[in-house]
Amino acid sequence: MQQTAAALRDFTTRYCQHWLQQAGHAPASGDLYGVPSPCALEEREQQVVWQPQPFSLPPTLDAVERAVDIQLQPPITEFYTTQFAGDMQARFGENQLTLLQVWSEEDFLRLQENLIGHLVMQRRLRQSPTLFIATTDSEEEIISLSNLSGEVILEQPGRKQRVVLADSLEIFLKSLQPVII
Repeated sequence: MQQTAAALRDFTTRYCQHWLQQAGHAPASGDLYGVPSPCALEEREQQVVWQPQPFSLPPTLDAVERAVDIQLQPPITEFYTTQFAGDMQARFGENQLTLLQVWSEEDFLRLQENLIGHLVMQRRLRQSPTLFIATTDSEEEIISLSNLSGEVILEQPGRKQRVVLADSLEIFLKSLQPVII
């Protein structure tokens, strides 16, 4: 059951190597500048330079499951509880995306609240449950994991239109190409 975690670690390694080759240092983020995290190595030029760190909390999304009375696909738990890291930019086919990650213990609490809000909205709209994993260049589309099928999909929150991108989160992560924006 650790295929998703292994695929995420592999992409993170490729992402960090891409940064080292292209920029000469570990990944850097202006959005996370000044936000405490075990990932932060140093701050320079209004950016924080970071590297992934092991996840230090219990590896569970039980709070989300209890709040909305749902059993989550195991890959989503692996995805969000494998590591602390900054969000990572990538390309999947023609899609530019930002792979969402947990930056700190505090960020993990915020993530769970956002997942609960997302699932509650879907329930109110009578839509099948999805769990977001990435944003796109479009403010109207996100990339999510279908909690029913385990497929990775491109969706427009609040709408029924969904496009399958990959049969599983593992396949999706293995197909990502790191980019620097």
